[in-house]
Amino acid sequence: MEELLRLLADDAPGSELVRAAGSDQAARDLALRIRAGMDASKKREAELSALVDVARELASAREPGRVLDTIVHRARTLIGTDVAYLTLYDAAHGDTFMRATDGSVSAAFQQLRLPLGSGLGGLVAETHKPYWTADYPGDRRFKHTLRIDSAVGEEGLVAICGTPLIVDGAFVGVLFASNRTRRPFSREEVSLLGSLATLAAVTLVQVRAAAETAAALDQLSAAHAGVEHAAAAHDRFAEIVLSGGDVDAIAAALAELLDVWVILVDATGNELVRAGEVDRDPLAGRAGRPVPWAASPESGWLTRVGDCWVVAATAKGERLGALVIGGADELSGADQRIVERAAVVTALVLLFRRQAAEQSRRAQADILADTLSGTTDPRALADRFRLLGKQKEIPKQVVVAVCRGDHSGVLARLTAPLEEKLALVGPYAGDLVLLIADSDPVRVAVELTEVARRTGVTVAVTGPAVWGSEVITVHREATRLVATMLRLGRTRQAATPDDLGLAGLVGAAQVDVATHVTHVLGEVIEYDGQRGTDLIGTLRAYFAAGQSPTRAAEVLHVHPNTVQQRLDRITVLLGQGWLEPGHALNVQVALHLLAALPDPG
Repeated sequence: MEELLRLLADDAPGSELVRAAGSDQAARDLALRIRAGMDASKKREAELSALVDVARELASAREPGRVLDTIVHRARTLIGTDVAYLTLYDAAHGDTFMRATDGSVSAAFQQLRLPLGSGLGGLVAETHKPYWTADYPGDRRFKHTLRIDSAVGEEGLVAICGTPLIVDGAFVGVLFASNRTRRPFSREEVSLLGSLATLAAVTLVQVRAAAETAAALDQLSAAHAGVEHAAAAHDRFAEIVLSGGDVDAIAAALAELLDVWVILVDATGNELVRAGEVDRDPLAGRAGRPVPWAASPESGWLTRVGDCWVVAATAKGERLGALVIGGADELSGADQRIVERAAVVTALVLLFRRQAAEQSRRAQADILADTLSGTTDPRALADRFRLLGKQKEIPKQVVVAVCRGDHSGVLARLTAPLEEKLALVGPYAGDLVLLIADSDPVRVAVELTEVARRTGVTVAVTGPAVWGSEVITVHREATRLVATMLRLGRTRQAATPDDLGLAGLVGAAQVDVATHVTHVLGEVIEYDGQRGTDLIGTLRAYFAAGQSPTRAAEVLHVHPNTVQQRLDRITVLLGQGWLEPGHALNVQVALHLLAALPDPG
C-alpha cells in the first residue's frame, strides 16, 4: 500500500499502479479510481485555465469581428472538433445567420440562415437550451429542411453540438462545435462550450456597445481633413480582403492611393511584392546605412528611415514582414494612418495564408495516415481529399515514395514539376511519405535522386498503385525496400526495387518479371533487336564459362578477340560496373528470367 501511495504522489501512470498492486484487486481498483479522479481534476483545471486565457484574449478585443473569430477558433481548439461556427440572432427576420466560422470549406454553409425551430441550431435558438447529437443526418429529434441538410451535407458535418449565447436573459446567438465523423459529446464538453458561449456573449455585447460609441465619435469628427480619403482607403483594403485578394493587391492599392512605391518584405527581409515605380533598390543597403526594413519597429507605427517610410506587419505579436514606402517627401497624418492600416491588413492576410498552408498540410497528413493504416473507407478518404481543394479528384494511379532519415528539407528541395504532381504528403511511422500522381516509378526515382543527395535521405520508390488497398500494399513494399537499401549501404539516393536487382526482387510483394528483365538487360536486348547481333547469347556463354573469354570463344566457335569486343560493347550498354560481383549476379539472374519468359513472337 505504501508503494501505491508513493506512485500516486509521484503522478505515476496507471500501468505502474496495476503492477504495484499485484494480485490485490481491491487496492488496484482504488488506486485506479484515485488516478482517474486526479486526471479529471487536472483536465478541469486545464479547461478553467483555458477559459481564463479566452477571457483575457476577449477582453483585449475591440472589434466585433475579432471577437467572433476568437470565439469560434477557441471553441474548435478546446473541444477538438473539425469545425466551429457561430450564428447571430436577427430580430428583424426572426432567425439566426452564420457570422463566423473556423475550419469551414463550404460557401453555402457559410451563408446559411437558420429559422427558429429548424435544425439543431434553430431548436437551440428557439428553446435557449443546448442540444447535441453524434449523428445529425440521422437524428429525428430535429426538424430537417432541405436547405439546412444540403448545406450541412456539403460541409460534411455529422456530429454537432450547439449552445445558446445569452446575456441578461437576452438571446444573442448560438455557438457550435461540430465534427465530420461520428463522435459523442460528453457532458463535460457541452458544459465547456457553454462556459465559452457565456464569456463570448458578454464580451460581444460589450464590444458592440464600445463600437457604437466609437462610431458616434467617428461621425462627430467626419469633418476632419482627410477623413474621406482614409475611409476610401479602408473600404478599398476591406474589399480586397473580402474578395480573396492577396498581399500584392494590397501593395498595389496602397501605391495607387498615395502615389508612392511600395515593397513588401518578409520577416527576414526577402522581397515578396513590389508595386509602383521604384527608382532604385532600397533594400540593397549602403555602407554605413542600414537596410530600411531592418530598422522597422515592432509596434506597427510608421517610422521614417532615411528617405523611406517603414512599418512592421505584425500579427499576434509576431513580425511577419514590413512595408517599405518611398517616392514621397512627406506623408500627411491621414496618409500615415492609411499606411499603418495597410500594414495591419497585410499582416492578417499573411497570417491567413500561413494558417491555410498549415491546415492543408495537417489535413493532408491526416488523410495520408488514414489511407496507409487502412482504417477508413477509401471512398470517404477520396471525399476528404476533394475538400482540400488542391485537385478535383484523387489520382487514379499513384507512385509511393518513402523518405527515411532527416526529411525536414525534402519538400523545400522538390522541383516544381514534381511538386505539382504531389497528391498527398506527410509523416507516417517516422518516414516522410509522398503519394505522387504518376504511373512511372522509375521516372519519379530519377526526379528524387538529386533531392536525396542534397538532403541526405534515402528514398524508396514503388508502384504504381490504384487508390485503395493497393496503396497500402505498395507502401509496405516501399518500407521494406528502404530498409533493404539502408542495410546494403545504398543511402542518400532514390531507388526502385529493380535498381536493387536480386535484393529488390526478394523484398517485393509482387514481381513483374518482364519489367525487371527490361530494367537490367533492356539496352542489350534492344541493341540485338536493332542490329541482328546476339550479345545476350555472348553473355550466357561468358557466365557459363566462368567469365572466361577464351572458354566462351570455344563454345561460340569464334576468336577470343571477338568475344572481348562483344564484352566491350556490353560494357558500353550496361555501364562500367556491370562486372562487379553484385551487378554481375543481377545480370545472371535477369538472363535466367529472360529464358523463362514466353517468346513474344
